[in-house]
This record gives sequence, C-alpha cells and structure tokens, in this order.
Amino acid sequence: MREKYQIEIEKRIEDADLGYAFSAIDFADIAGTDPTNKALSRLGEAGTIRRVIKGIYDKPLYSKLLGEYSSPNIEKVAQALARKYNWTIAPSGETALNFLHLSTQVPNSWSYISDGPYRKYDIGSYQVEFKHCANKEISGKSFITISVIQAIKYIGKDKIQQEDKERLSKALSSSDKEIILREAITTTAWIYKVIKEICS
Repeated sequence: MREKYQIEIEKRIEDADLGYAFSAIDFADIAGTDPTNKALSRLGEAGTIRRVIKGIYDKPLYSKLLGEYSSPNIEKVAQALARKYNWTIAPSGETALNFLHLSTQVPNSWSYISDGPYRKYDIGSYQVEFKHCANKEISGKSFITISVIQAIKYIGKDKIQQEDKERLSKALSSSDKEIILREAITTTAWIYKVIKEICS
C-alpha cells in the first residue's frame, strides 16, 4: 500500500508541465527529505520521472518524431538547482542573449550568475555553469532586470547597436520596462543609459 505522501508527490508531478525539473526540496511541504528521495527514486525506477543529475529529476517530454525522450530543459534544471540550494540566479553571457531572444543560437554551455558558490554541472551534452557574483549585482533585482543587465554587459559598451536596443525593447513588456528602470538604477552608468533608451 502506498503512503499518503507518495500519492501526493505523484499527484504534484502528474499536474506539472512536461519538462518540469525538481528536487526533494520542492516537496518539503508534503514530506521530509529522506521519504521524498525514496519516493522520487521509486518513480525514477518506474520511468515516470528521469534522474538528470544527482538530486535533480525531470518529467521528460517524449518526442514521437524522434522516438525518444527529449533532452532535459536546461533552464528548468538551472531553476531547480537554484531552488534546491536557495540561490538567486540569472542568465549571463550568451545564455542571457538567448533568453532575451537576441540570439537564436542554442548554447552548448549555459552560464548563470549566482549569489551561491561557483559550480559546474554536465547534463548530457550540455554544461551548466554558475558563477558567483557580488551581491550588489543580484540582490534586490528581479530575474528580468538582471538578465537585461547581463545581456547589455556581454554585448559591450562600444559594440551594442541600435538594432540590439530595438530588439530588446520589443522583447520586453511595458511592466517589464517599469520594473527594470526602477531596479537597475544602481547599475553601471553606461548600462543604465542603454536601459533608459530601451525603456523609453
């Protein structure tokens, strides 16, 4: 007979979107770490979920076209790791450009800044890197604000073009722009100048 917590964990996973990534911490309101890990391990053995890396699982998406399960959603895995370790993260470098649709190239190496320690993970053919940054770069700012700052910084002061600014402006909603203008005021002067042009 299945325990009540096992049924509740299974129900939450069943209700989640395909591609969703998670760890035991996401079920802390249902059961403790040990019983949750056992429940997830059993579901992994049954093929209901997939173990991505130690302690992180996902609900895999099956591709009928390819006749196999799709690769893990790296962005969702990164978010699951952030929740597990209580990190604040945001994409940086090419990952930030990809997130904001400034680049259509899917990176093999996914880069995030974090208020946690430096960590690197191999996930299938991909590599995910978390780079520690100063708290002032990340604290008190939303995911979208940090992503925009990182994208502008990566392009560079002398290389950012009007086309980049226009594409960024189109990618952001009016509410996004209001938030970014308010939260990014303490960032580097030249970056904030670009942000004001984007959000005008």
